[in-house]
Amino acid sequence: MRIPLVMLIPLLVLTVLIDLYLWSDVKRATKRRGGKIVFWISTAVCWIFLIVTLSLPRREEGSDLLPVMWMLYVFLSVYLAKLGYIVCSLIGRLLSLITHKHRGYRWARVVGIFVGILFLAVMWEGVFFSRYNIVVNRVEVDSPSIPLPFNGYRIAQISDLHVGTWGNDTTFVAALVDSVNSLKPDLIVFTGDIVNRETKEIEPFLHTLSRLKASDGVLSILGNHDYGDYMDWKQPSAREENNRMLAVRQESIGWDLLNNERRFMKRGNDSIMVIGVENIGDPPFPSYGDLEKALPSSPDSVYNQNDRHFKVLLSHNPAHWDDYVSHKTNIQLTLAGHTHAMQMMLKIGNWEWSPAVFRYPLWGGMYERLNDRGIETKMYVNIGAGEVGMPSRLLSAYPEITLFTLQHVRQ
Repeated sequence: MRIPLVMLIPLLVLTVLIDLYLWSDVKRATKRRGGKIVFWISTAVCWIFLIVTLSLPRREEGSDLLPVMWMLYVFLSVYLAKLGYIVCSLIGRLLSLITHKHRGYRWARVVGIFVGILFLAVMWEGVFFSRYNIVVNRVEVDSPSIPLPFNGYRIAQISDLHVGTWGNDTTFVAALVDSVNSLKPDLIVFTGDIVNRETKEIEPFLHTLSRLKASDGVLSILGNHDYGDYMDWKQPSAREENNRMLAVRQESIGWDLLNNERRFMKRGNDSIMVIGVENIGDPPFPSYGDLEKALPSSPDSVYNQNDRHFKVLLSHNPAHWDDYVSHKTNIQLTLAGHTHAMQMMLKIGNWEWSPAVFRYPLWGGMYERLNDRGIETKMYVNIGAGEVGMPSRLLSAYPEITLFTLQHVRQ
């Protein structure tokens, strides 16, 4: 888990300001020395807790990421609750200035206490309930390019498992596997980020993941977390061996890892093409993906990016579709992951919103666009099943399985 200095400094400044504001309210609310001492002792404990957390090794080879993840989450949940209180308190102060009455300010502080408790409850509901609440989203994909024998063909997508966040506990992953298998898909695809930092995280889950079954097997690609880029390796050769073993482990459980390759799913004399590219990284991380290698753009190639074959592209980062695929190819369906919806999503009816939109404009669900030739292309962004950074999923950002049903339509 990387904590950039540009994010850490504002976080530290914000927590100091939060405690200073709370101190001003504590002084006004109580004249008792004991209450003030309790406030400063609890504040000191929080800061010692943060200092210890940030002092733990996070990127060193052999370090354990889970204690840091959990300790930061505890700290942030406490300060988010404090922030909820402060917002209400500030509103009360503003009203008292306008109305010249202090009663509103007192009520605002009472409301603030309940809001803080609510925020704390939401944070921990995401730990104990929401991240276990697997949701199946069913999507129909229609196209005249889909061969008639593939009418009703079912593709199950899972993404961003980040199994290392579960340590050695296979309970959730087993439930996810059972949910996927119950859908009886023809093909299962995994769109990257099976681990957080290193291959050894997958070891406790190999048997469980090997139970994923579909008539046309399991195809997978790599995500940004699957290359060892989130760890400082003592030797470059150690990282290379780590990455090699991830491919070996996936092969051992029967998964077909597509590293800039393509496969054909066949029904009689007809077929659809599934293309898998390595991760197209956001700066400062490198890009490993090469669509040109997986499927040439030249029309002289028998199979190319604009041929009439029905094509499904597996590409971890939705920015790849946004920047290139949707403009230059007629790849009918791209399946991506990566965003997690920042593990926080608000859903009211058919309306959905996530703070991920500030980082990834295409953060979840189906997107459609006409390419440069006026041909429709689509991308679905799966918000993932696992967690990284914080061990929770908030509000409606439930672990997702997407089941696509292909429908042949006449032109």
